[in-house]
Amino acid sequence: MTSTLIELQTEWDVWHTAREAELATPHGWLSLTSLNWLEAAPSPVDGLPGLWSASPDGVVLTASAAEGLVVRSVREPRPVDGTVTLHPVDGKPGTLIEDGDRLIEVARRTDAHVLRVRDPQAPTRTGFTGVPTFDVDGRWVLDAVFQPYVQPRTIAVGAVVEGLSHFPTAVGDVLFSVAGQRQRLVALQGKDGGLSLHFRDTTSGKSTYAGGRILFTGEPTPEGELTVDFNRTVNLPCAFTAYATCPLPPAGNNLTVAIEAGERLPARL
Repeated sequence: MTSTLIELQTEWDVWHTAREAELATPHGWLSLTSLNWLEAAPSPVDGLPGLWSASPDGVVLTASAAEGLVVRSVREPRPVDGTVTLHPVDGKPGTLIEDGDRLIEVARRTDAHVLRVRDPQAPTRTGFTGVPTFDVDGRWVLDAVFQPYVQPRTIAVGAVVEGLSHFPTAVGDVLFSVAGQRQRLVALQGKDGGLSLHFRDTTSGKSTYAGGRILFTGEPTPEGELTVDFNRTVNLPCAFTAYATCPLPPAGNNLTVAIEAGERLPARL
């Protein structure tokens, strides 16, 4: 093994350990145990205290103090005793309500409202033994070119839940070659100036998750130079749980090659 590959493997090991630790946090994606769509009429939700309903103003919850629900707030926790209205924002993390060791996430997706229960004792979390991956290989560290749009644009993409849509911000195209084949991906806005590449390839639905995977990159140079390391390609939450509402890749983000790098299809518990 060359010194370059040893360094690549060592850095990847640190990254992968942190990635698995994040997945296994007490209320992370592996802790989801249910997904409950709310109706207009106040109704009980199986296994949860209180009465819940969706209204044009948000989510209405009625519960007594004895039921022990507490709304997490940026100022201070708010125990629920009576009726409260919550205002989750579409596409953003939901409002969190403490129910003992569990968290109830109140979220908005398009025009619907949903509850997700996060339980540290979920079998998907307690039985988690790691994410299967392809072997790290230097051939998947590629030079690419970023071609920014004149103005970022909001695009619509589908979701794994039929009827839902997501509206990410597309900022440009990323061009690169794999085995002599030119490829192009629509790049979404990432963090700290970086990009998010959500794509399918010819492994999707076979050795990798059918809904596609994501690669987060660093910030391109002012000249558009960019390095993409497909060894760090990750699964979306929906690869691990049936209780997420992940987006699908942008139209056209279907690579014509097999990206045998990064995370493979995990086993569902």
